[in-house]
Amino acid sequence: MNDCLIIAHRGESFEAPENTLSSINLAWANGSDAVEIDIRLTKDNRIVVIHDANTIRVSGRYSWIKNSLLQDLKKLDVGKYKDSKYEGEKIPELTEVLKTVPVDEKILIEIKCGKEIIPFLAETLINSELHTEQIEIICFNFQVLIEVRKRLPQYSVFWILSLDYYKIFRIFNPSIKKIIAKATKHEITGLDLGEGKALTKEIIVSIKDANLKLYVWTVNDLARVKELFNYGVDGITTDRAGLIKSGLNS
Repeated sequence: MNDCLIIAHRGESFEAPENTLSSINLAWANGSDAVEIDIRLTKDNRIVVIHDANTIRVSGRYSWIKNSLLQDLKKLDVGKYKDSKYEGEKIPELTEVLKTVPVDEKILIEIKCGKEIIPFLAETLINSELHTEQIEIICFNFQVLIEVRKRLPQYSVFWILSLDYYKIFRIFNPSIKKIIAKATKHEITGLDLGEGKALTKEIIVSIKDANLKLYVWTVNDLARVKELFNYGVDGITTDRAGLIKSGLNS
């Protein structure tokens, strides 16, 4: 596997409907090193790949994932909002997505709900044909990550944070030293930080010096991608994975 990963954000989401098989397969076809997806748990305990807690943005119809059965969610069209050529696209299950991952590439699974999904995630991952190193689990919720680490210690886990994405963080800037100490104490593999002015070379070096891996989201500018890789970042999440990948290879 490549040392510096280009990670397709919800698949090749600039071109195709996010978190769908079309978007994910396009990312693989465009040479992505990894794909990042979002997962939630349905009412009947099935793991589906979708970012939002409800379906209104991607389907035009309002259904809460946690209150819906898989069979009902599968009736929704989550492709035509992006382009008419994707009409008929359905919300995939995690099991469907795992089957698309090439032998030398990775899937980054972001948990968007709570700890209730972990037993079902554990079963799904263990029953998949992917190798342990092909799967990484990421989450904003630190308590969920701790539980994942306990239940699934064989997988790498990354704590998603933003140093200045949200206005509150611009006022009360979190201490990177405290973040590093917390991640290290709980044996978190690395950090997945939002791209912004607060993400400086000095902060990147301090994270790497603590033996933590570092991914950065969401970077769509090739020059910034190159700069971050030069600073020692391990992976970049982007909406335009194919374009960035080809730019790096040219």
